[in-house]
Amino acid sequence: MWSDFWGLSRCPGDSTAATLLAFLSPLDRFPSVKQVVAYAGLNPTLRQSGQWTGKTPIAKAGNALLRKALYLPAVVAKRHNPLISAFCHRLLLNGKRPMQVVVAAMRKLLHLAFGVLKSGKPFDPEYTLEHRHLQYYRPMTNMDS
Repeated sequence: MWSDFWGLSRCPGDSTAATLLAFLSPLDRFPSVKQVVAYAGLNPTLRQSGQWTGKTPIAKAGNALLRKALYLPAVVAKRHNPLISAFCHRLLLNGKRPMQVVVAAMRKLLHLAFGVLKSGKPFDPEYTLEHRHLQYYRPMTNMDS
């Protein structure tokens, strides 16, 4: 458990590591990150009736204390973490409202924390940026065509 704490403490919003461990342990009860997001209540709900389609707010059916613990680290990460900042900037350019962007950052932090806990490796923002760069901009080879 201490190794999980030290791995999470390198994530953005490191003061939240103990809170995340308290709410998410034992991690075996969440086979996927979708279930963790639903447990936190950060998954979108669909509001529609017939042809009318409303806004899609977050479910809020999950743990309110976990959402509360993720809010301020998401606001700080939006401003100071290059990975989350680029993600939030892209969402703002796509026309999302500021609070929607903060909720998306909360969800992204939860994804990152779940990945750190599942893999057992400490958070490395450079790895994520390099991996994303290689994923989208890798040169074509003869095998790709």
